Amino acid sequence: MGFKLGNGKVKVPAGWLIEKCGWKGKKVGNTGVHARQALVLVNYGKASGKEILRLAGEIKESVFQKFRIELKEEVNII
Repeated sequence: MGFKLGNGKVKVPAGWLIEKCGWKGKKVGNTGVHARQALVLVNYGKASGKEILRLAGEIKESVFQKFRIELKEEVNII
């Protein structure tokens, strides 16, 4: 899956990569990935910011290990 950019490159949707790594709908402690949208991380009420960042890191690492594609956050982390 991907979209040709016209410069010999292909853009691959991050949500698709995350889903193919098995994260969509997965819960890890008090965090998880939304069941319908793989780009949405969920705090089930008691997770700290560090736990959310840890989950994001685990997701990014698994995508890199499987596809050799490095994901980058599009949000500001403060």
